[in-house]
Amino acid sequence: MSEVTNMHSGAMAGHAVHHEDHHGHHKETFVSKYIFSMDHKTIAKQFLVTGIIWAIIGGLFSVLFRLQLGYPDQSFPILETMFGHWAAGGQIKPEFYYALITMHGTVLVFFVLTAGLSGTFANLLIPLQIGARDMASPFLNMLSYWFFFMASVVMLSSIFIQTGPASGGWTMYPPLSALRQAGDGSKLGSDLWLVGMALFIISQLLAGLNYISTILNMRTKGMSMTRMPLTVWALFFTAVLGVLSFPVLLSGAILLLFDRNIGTSFFLSDIVINGEILPNEGGSAILYQHLFWFLGHPEVYIILLPAMGMVSEILSVNSRKPIFGYMAMLGSLFAICILAFLVWAHHMFVTGLNPFLGSVFVLLTLLIAVPSAIKVFNWLTTLWRGNIRFTPATLFAIGFVSLFISGGLTGIFVGNSTIDIHLHDTMFVVAHFHIVMGVASFFGMFAGVYHWFPKMFGRYLNSTLGYMHFWVTMIGSYLIFWPMHYQGLAGIPRRYLDKSGWTSFNGFPELDKMITIVSIIVFAVQLMFVFNFFYSIFKGRKVTTKNPWGANTLEWTTPIRPGHGNWEGEIPEVHRWAYDYGKDGREFIPQDEPIGENESKH
Repeated sequence: MSEVTNMHSGAMAGHAVHHEDHHGHHKETFVSKYIFSMDHKTIAKQFLVTGIIWAIIGGLFSVLFRLQLGYPDQSFPILETMFGHWAAGGQIKPEFYYALITMHGTVLVFFVLTAGLSGTFANLLIPLQIGARDMASPFLNMLSYWFFFMASVVMLSSIFIQTGPASGGWTMYPPLSALRQAGDGSKLGSDLWLVGMALFIISQLLAGLNYISTILNMRTKGMSMTRMPLTVWALFFTAVLGVLSFPVLLSGAILLLFDRNIGTSFFLSDIVINGEILPNEGGSAILYQHLFWFLGHPEVYIILLPAMGMVSEILSVNSRKPIFGYMAMLGSLFAICILAFLVWAHHMFVTGLNPFLGSVFVLLTLLIAVPSAIKVFNWLTTLWRGNIRFTPATLFAIGFVSLFISGGLTGIFVGNSTIDIHLHDTMFVVAHFHIVMGVASFFGMFAGVYHWFPKMFGRYLNSTLGYMHFWVTMIGSYLIFWPMHYQGLAGIPRRYLDKSGWTSFNGFPELDKMITIVSIIVFAVQLMFVFNFFYSIFKGRKVTTKNPWGANTLEWTTPIRPGHGNWEGEIPEVHRWAYDYGKDGREFIPQDEPIGENESKH
């Protein structure tokens, strides 16, 4: 099977070389090169830049509603300037506060950490690291970006309509999201949210099928599955998770559109609004929760796995040591992939779930800690006694491990149904998933950007700004989210605009102020990173060597600024795994270097 695959990839490569030579004399226009490009590297940049724009928007929303949370009794003219009647008198209205939280969650979970992270690094690294000229279908690849772009336009437009964006929470639970008369945020904004999500899911399915076919069919000669870098394995499992779980949310979104617009009752039954008995019968709001979380939990790992793969690669390269336990890392990726589909109902312990069924989901939820722990131990052992180079990418990778450990430990609390009944929908849940999924994945993404920026743009990011970016973000993230655990243990609910009216919830005003101030500082530092990013594209220090980090993987065998087709001549042949560091007295041995007579094989 491996031979057939390699022959096939060789044939494809030959065809690609011929194709390049044949079209070499055509002059590319700006539009064909940068807008309707089919080059996987350009598409990666499109995903990254769009993701950065969305991250600024989503992050800004959180800073604005933190102002309201930290200083509930004060008015801020900037809020009225930005939001008009939604923040009349400089204070955010309760219904608009909920809309801001909805858009913040939607934008960062789906548009930044799913499309921005996977879209960027799967596109950039899969062909380069397996030795392929491009994706299996460059046209579908281009299409996946443009569906994402259309989804972005639809989602963004909902912020500017008269009734405001969707305000059903980022999960959009019915009946609130299914009934137009429930409030302004349930009117047109909710329709745009659902259409935007449907377009986004189509984009992810096109991309995922492309990634899977490319990895299975287009590896270069000698690149067996067990010689692939862990980054490619992680992106492969991510694509499999997405292809299997995203259609479920697509069905939920379409059925919810039907309930809203053509009078069906998939999620509605026995509802009275303002004394009016609605005709809907037979639906179940809990059904939507099942459909949402059947994607929603794999989604956590769709976001985390690419970060895990990149962190494995970056820690190995920068500690100058082979990755510890390559096969154990693969096994744990596979186990996470399987278990991710079996734990969705731990989000539903308080929906009236049968307690026995709940106990099954508790067991499966706690089991997922085992492969996660294997990965953590292997990362720490890779670092142990390594000759570590503390580049900004290394620091962000180590920061990822720290956040993954501390955020994962709090998951043991909320994964236990008896404790979750107290903690559910409190600030504890907000703290847990922001640390383990949100901030940790951002750290993986930052590590990837700092590490592969030279391959993307032929220049380096500014390291001094990189170190400042890391330390402020690392310390700030813990100062923002760690105290929220204590608020949650005290029973403070999430999504409350102003807690000052409740004596029992009013014990943390100073803490809320501190979190708000730190949020503003951390957001400002992200803007500094954005400046560093765009400035370095044009003015950064130029890369002068093909392999600036001394890495073994194939992307560093291409020219400094690879063209469409990646390699100028033949695609390199692979002779060894990706982690031959510190072997036979040599610091690193690239994958395309033949194995010597006296050398041990891997």
